Amino acid sequence: MRPGLRARSIEMLSRSHLFALVGLVASVACAHLPAAGSEIPLRVMTYNIRSGNGDLGGTVAAIRAEAPDIVGLQEVDVHWAERSNFADQATALGQELHMQVRFARIYQLPGISPQDPPREFGVALLSKFPIVDFTNHIITRLSTQETNPVPAPLPGFLEASIDVAGHRVRVFDTHLDYRADPKVREQQVSDMLAFIGDVSSTPTLLFGDLNAPPDAPEIQPLLVRLRDAWPTAAGPGLTDPADEPRKRIDYVLISKHFRVRDASVPSTQASDHRPVVVDLAFRGTRDAGRGKRDAPGSSVPRPHPSSRIPTGHFFAASAAVISCFVALDPDYRSSAI
Repeated sequence: MRPGLRARSIEMLSRSHLFALVGLVASVACAHLPAAGSEIPLRVMTYNIRSGNGDLGGTVAAIRAEAPDIVGLQEVDVHWAERSNFADQATALGQELHMQVRFARIYQLPGISPQDPPREFGVALLSKFPIVDFTNHIITRLSTQETNPVPAPLPGFLEASIDVAGHRVRVFDTHLDYRADPKVREQQVSDMLAFIGDVSSTPTLLFGDLNAPPDAPEIQPLLVRLRDAWPTAAGPGLTDPADEPRKRIDYVLISKHFRVRDASVPSTQASDHRPVVVDLAFRGTRDAGRGKRDAPGSSVPRPHPSSRIPTGHFFAASAAVISCFVALDPDYRSSAI
């Protein structure tokens, strides 16, 4: 065999081995990702935890028993009060459940002493999938920290983007006003809808203690934009109070991209509310990376095709491998201030 031909054969063999290796690594690393267009199962939960109800371990156990992928929490303390030992409950829950966490404060007060962290109370999001973006929106509230409050803008409407097996899912978490007069809730719904916007193109979830029954007029605009995931076949779905539920005020709302497979209200008294658990499925199409072609008429010299590696394909495969490993890393937290 001529030397030149032998060298070219070795290069071609090395290149084929490289592609085989990259393909093998990608297939192993991405084995947990479903094929584009296939249904993706997703178990979600909404839960008003009442600041752990004096025993955050009970909250952990109640969530762990249901093995949810995403959880929206309300009434979460972060260094807030003696009732929760001034603990950072958001971080503690994330660590105990091995989930990513984001906390969106509603109230913030100075620490008990100058060296103590701020005292915060709000809502939180737990996720087994990577949380890639997070915002704490401001909506109208009637403060519980003032003697004679008037409606005013305050934070605590959590929005996040979650990468679920290569698909972007928008997630919101909220806790609406509890008072009998629905006027503040009516304004809160209007404020939230401005942030939620169009839900036709992106899978969207909303978790929340809405403090209103399903037929309450003030939440109807929200139920038009997003569908109540609770199926009538699953029963009344009562969640409050936990010992003898008489009201359905805790919700999972979904966009049209989701199909409800099952739903339940687990019987637990780890809080004064019971959680709502919904099994969902949705379809989506992941954006496939494509290398850019050279511009027509380009005169840049190129090596012979048989003596170079198609770097566009190589880097696309490498990026896929990296994204798979990133999707498996749950150890990250960010807190809103």
